[in-house]
Amino acid sequence: MLQVLGKDCILHSVRSATEAKEFLHVSSSDMLISEVVLPLESGLELCRYVRSTPMLDAMPVMLLTSCATLEDKVAGFQSGADDYVVKPFDAHHLIARIRLLARIKRLEQHTRI
Repeated sequence: MLQVLGKDCILHSVRSATEAKEFLHVSSSDMLISEVVLPLESGLELCRYVRSTPMLDAMPVMLLTSCATLEDKVAGFQSGADDYVVKPFDAHHLIARIRLLARIKRLEQHTRI
C-alpha cells in the first residue's frame, strides 16, 4: 500500500490494533485503513473501538482485507466501517475510494459548523 499511496498521503503503519489505538490518541489522523485479520484483536474490533470513542467516532474507517465473503463484508459494515475493499485491489480504485471518504468527511464537517 505504501507504493500506491506514498506519493499522495502521509502514512503511518502499525503492527496491531493496540498500537493503532495508541497512535490514534496521540495523532491527528484523517482516516483509518485497517486489515480485518490482525494479531490478538481484529480490525472489526478496532473499528468498533473507533466508533465507540467520542474523539474518534467521526473518523472515516476503511477495511482493506482479503476477507472477501458477503458475510465478511456485512460484518465489516456492522462493525462501523465506512468502506470495505477486498485484496487484491486496483491502485486507482483504492485511491478513488480514499478520496471519496475524505470528501465525505469534509462535507460532514462543513454541515456541523
